Amino acid sequence: MQTDNSYANTFATDSDAELVLPSHPAQAREPQWLAFNAELAGQLGIPESLHTTAAGLGLYSGTELPDWIQPVALGYAGHQFANFVPRLGDGRALLLTEIIAPDGERFDLQLKGSGTTPFSRGGDGKAPLGPVMREFLVSEAMHALGVPTTRALAAVVTGDWVQRDEAQPGAIITRVAKSHLRIGTAQFVAHKITQGADESLRQAFADYVIARHYPLSKDRKHPYRALLRQIIDQQAHTVALWMSLGFVHGVMNTDNMTLSGETIDYGPCAFMENYDPNAVFSAIDRAGRYAYQNQPGIALWNLARLAEAWLPLLAKSGESQQQLIEAATELVHEFPIRYEAYYDQKMAFKLGLNSVTAETQALTRDWLSLLQDHALDYTQSFRQLADTLETNVEHFEKMQSWAAWQQRWHKLLTLQGDSDAVVSARMRQHNPAVIPRNHWVEAAIKQTVASGDLTIFNELTQVLRTPYDVVPLELSRYAEPAAPEKRVTRTFCGT
Repeated sequence: MQTDNSYANTFATDSDAELVLPSHPAQAREPQWLAFNAELAGQLGIPESLHTTAAGLGLYSGTELPDWIQPVALGYAGHQFANFVPRLGDGRALLLTEIIAPDGERFDLQLKGSGTTPFSRGGDGKAPLGPVMREFLVSEAMHALGVPTTRALAAVVTGDWVQRDEAQPGAIITRVAKSHLRIGTAQFVAHKITQGADESLRQAFADYVIARHYPLSKDRKHPYRALLRQIIDQQAHTVALWMSLGFVHGVMNTDNMTLSGETIDYGPCAFMENYDPNAVFSAIDRAGRYAYQNQPGIALWNLARLAEAWLPLLAKSGESQQQLIEAATELVHEFPIRYEAYYDQKMAFKLGLNSVTAETQALTRDWLSLLQDHALDYTQSFRQLADTLETNVEHFEKMQSWAAWQQRWHKLLTLQGDSDAVVSARMRQHNPAVIPRNHWVEAAIKQTVASGDLTIFNELTQVLRTPYDVVPLELSRYAEPAAPEKRVTRTFCGT
């Protein structure tokens, strides 16, 4: 297995910058396996000696680290609910190393929940079992759904207790990402420069991002503008996929948006059941800042903060400050254009249509209005819409305006000339049969916390690996919406 520490080696020498600070995990009292992702381990080229072995348990619990591990905590800042916090950082996470996969791609290997770091700010640096299980299930489901995301390699229980509202079992997740660099990292660099760090740190960090994630930007006439544009495009694509799946991140602070475009930090996240543009699940988002329908606008706001952090790098020779600000603003406002293009195409596919027109956009809007007006399940309704090509779906037939909408839909399908079989197949490729529904995630957590039983967790893990396939009959309950009395409407981040 080939490993590296390129980020630490680049920035650890500047201790005043605090981008990288050495730290070590706490000793877990009695670590035990919860889950291991052998498929991901194989893709990363991790040897079997570090799978479900004693050596693997020592690594993923942080209790026995090999000599080639150099654990560090990463510094970053962030706007949390629009309030700037200049020093956040990995308060309960440690970057162990960077793995070079057999295909040459580089990934961070990180422990989360492994104890205090220099950025813990008085916290215990640990993670309860519930949030670890949630992140394992949802991040792997997002990957299977085709969304850029951090992934879960391993999860262990520590044998320790973590005190939150009540004592809970402690756990650690091993997270894999293309990197853990965030918009908040760029903000941290910019803030450090205002506090006396050398201006060269801004360019050094941006150059590292280019080398790590966007090498094509390096040879452009204005490489940092090209870099910002590529990040904007990646974020537009990711958020469009969230929206098409009914996913609510829950805490879109600037420190929770990666520069790679991967979804990160599955704390108070959830998937909508009934379609509701105002859906909020985070227990701390009392004003609805990060509601489902607000996510594209928040992404735009966050990207504006990134442009501010990198503003000196975006300047052209002879350009005035006002011209620079206008140019940066224009760059950032490419986001809604790119987002809408990605979203409209994805929604057209979900309706079985192969191109985007004004008619398909109107059809999508009116379909969502029907779902909202009749309080229908978002995920199931798209899947059942494909069924209407072959049979009647009773609750659609009862919907006011269904017949008129269906007629418009069939007209567009006829114009594109595809058979019902082709349309139905396309729809099933873009509309999952199963998502990690909140009530089942919570049921898995409660079962494991109460008795150590992993039945629901393991069955959910299994069915979520192939979310677009027909769900086996014996697991079909995981595709069903929650009964009203079982709905989980509030989730927590676990800090």
